[in-house]
Amino acid sequence: MIQRIGRRRAALLVAAAAATGMVVSGCGDSSGDGSGDGDKSIAVSLITKNSTNPFFVTMQQGAKKAAEAEGVKLTVAAGKEDGDEAGQVQAIEDAIARGDEGILITPNGPGVNPAIKKARDAGLYVIALDTPPDPANTVDITFATDNFKAGELIGKWTATQLAGKPATIAMLDLFNDKVVSVDYDRDQGFLTGMGIDTADKKKNGDEAKTGSYSGGSYTIACNEPTNGAEDGGRTAMENCLTKNPDINVVYTINEPAAVGAHKALQAAGKTQGVLVVSVDGGCDGVRQVKDGVIGATSQQYPLKMAELGVQAIKKIANDGEKPKVSEGLDFFDTGVTLVTDKAATGVDSITSADGAQRCWG
Repeated sequence: MIQRIGRRRAALLVAAAAATGMVVSGCGDSSGDGSGDGDKSIAVSLITKNSTNPFFVTMQQGAKKAAEAEGVKLTVAAGKEDGDEAGQVQAIEDAIARGDEGILITPNGPGVNPAIKKARDAGLYVIALDTPPDPANTVDITFATDNFKAGELIGKWTATQLAGKPATIAMLDLFNDKVVSVDYDRDQGFLTGMGIDTADKKKNGDEAKTGSYSGGSYTIACNEPTNGAEDGGRTAMENCLTKNPDINVVYTINEPAAVGAHKALQAAGKTQGVLVVSVDGGCDGVRQVKDGVIGATSQQYPLKMAELGVQAIKKIANDGEKPKVSEGLDFFDTGVTLVTDKAATGVDSITSADGAQRCWG
């Protein structure tokens, strides 16, 4: 890795001598002249899915803090919205052109994979955050929540809370026009936690629409995309209620979608007896648990992902030491914890008060 970065860096410095300088917005230590002190010339790009979701805003804040602490030059970019692959591709191209040592990215979909390959071929070390690409070896390593486990935790909790009652389930996913690992891992993890047989664990919506879960019978009323946004969650829930007004379980890809779903349920007078579950664990989401809007959420840790990513690229650039995946996984697991005020037997969890001590955003 030292040789890979070193050769690219040297070539870029030669080219820079014959070119006019560029000013790049960012933070961290930009005082280095590249004359031998690697710590002062390390540049990293963080490319998030968007800059509006509190999860990614927190990730950006964490990366900036880590960059300042580590003396790393950080450039922050993002797609315009969840699913904006073109915006992320442009940000990757920009990182290559600047001669960054590495990229941290929450990929918006498989459309960014060729650009990631181009970056790695150019000598950049690429770390995915939060969302492992498919295939996983598209990047050098991923730092992420075990999203399947996150879904499984809220699925097990839901099955326990139902106590044998029939489940009429709304599945409010991320997309319906592209395949992203975070989307199918959480969806399929939730169904697995419920005790529902899944067909292809990398495909949403191909399970039997009726059957048995671990406590009784189930019906899947709908699979609707939310784009991970509150308005998308509301529209998706409205569509689901049109298909089946008797929904009593709502799985949501994230907490903004859960809030939107709750507003749709509220407008329809359908909140009573409905379990809404989600994934994120942001401070607003934890408050929604406390207020009873969300029954349980799987808390993840974007600050940790961002900090570890910045530190890893600095270490790689300095001495070539690469991070390693967690045992038994193809990524580094940054942890997940179920947050609920209705503890379920056999499912480890913390209260919303404890979750508030660990939350972000």
